[in-house]
Amino acid sequence: MSGAVIAVRDFVMRFGDRDVVDHLSFDVAAGETFGLLGSNGSGKTTTIRALLGITEPTSGTLTIDGERYRASAGGGIGYLPEERGLYRKETVLDVMAYFARLKGMSSRHAVTWSQAYLERVGLADKGRLRVDKLSGGQQQKVQLGITIMDRPRLMILDEPTKGLDPVNRRLLLDLVDERKADGATVVLVTHHMDEVERLCDRILLLKDGNAAAYGTIPEVQDAFGGAVARVHCSGEVPPSPLYTITRQEGRVADLVPTAPTDGADILASLVAAGVGVTGFEMRRIPLDEIFVQVYGHDAEVDALRAEGARPPGGSPPARGDDEQPGGATRHPGDASVNDGAGSGLPSGSATSADATAPSETEVSR
Repeated sequence: MSGAVIAVRDFVMRFGDRDVVDHLSFDVAAGETFGLLGSNGSGKTTTIRALLGITEPTSGTLTIDGERYRASAGGGIGYLPEERGLYRKETVLDVMAYFARLKGMSSRHAVTWSQAYLERVGLADKGRLRVDKLSGGQQQKVQLGITIMDRPRLMILDEPTKGLDPVNRRLLLDLVDERKADGATVVLVTHHMDEVERLCDRILLLKDGNAAAYGTIPEVQDAFGGAVARVHCSGEVPPSPLYTITRQEGRVADLVPTAPTDGADILASLVAAGVGVTGFEMRRIPLDEIFVQVYGHDAEVDALRAEGARPPGGSPPARGDDEQPGGATRHPGDASVNDGAGSGLPSGSATSADATAPSETEVSR
């Protein structure tokens, strides 16, 4: 693709005798928001880590602006990992000001920008609290602020709204929208298909390390049937050569046409069969239905658990990647946790696992 910011060609990642990613190729164009989607274990994070040079690919090439990414090359990239990457024993304002200085801000600008951001996201009264006193959602807001504070031209966001309620999800998506409007390229990893439909220009659905679907949202919808008839009715919907029944729950049924149609023939056949139709609409197949078609019910359960919800009749949510047994949360002070991505900054400002963030007073010197 001409003008691609990210280019991945024949990427293979093998662990032992298993190919986690198998000859994957895709592009991300300048200025677009690209959805990198898939169930847990499909290869999303492996691809991001290889792109950012955190792990070495078995074979293939992954480039940013035509070159293999090197942290020493400088800034311009903001990475928000799924794992927490903050100094938990320091105050919120000290941590934000510290990373702002690493990104080239003056002492005064580092503090004023951080204070303004905390005000914007409803954390103005949390600046003097230690990070470990914040909720997971509040920490996620802080981490996103660190990711966007230097207005990166490329942002890679891995589950940016994880753990947030609907109001704060919308707030953070608005912040991402603002960066997109400013010309940034965004790679978004999420289980929320409504976020994808709102933000993304194109998407890639990964399954077992392969591309199960790739293209614009309408292109992907067309590949999986394009349109679906949603019927509100009393009684069972009978089989018909005009459609395939993909869902029938209570008084609602979804019917995928077997041939292009405006739905009139389907509606007429239902009425002729004696179905008590109380509502009928033709619509594009939603992405969440495509997600279930590709990954199955287990992926729905995984997505619920990833958001901290208990699936119907299921076991409690599995611990996230950043949690230890007993509820403790890993942080950059723990051995083997910080791999250079935990700071949200793959651009030469990764922090040592043994480092301690300086106080705001030290930053201001």
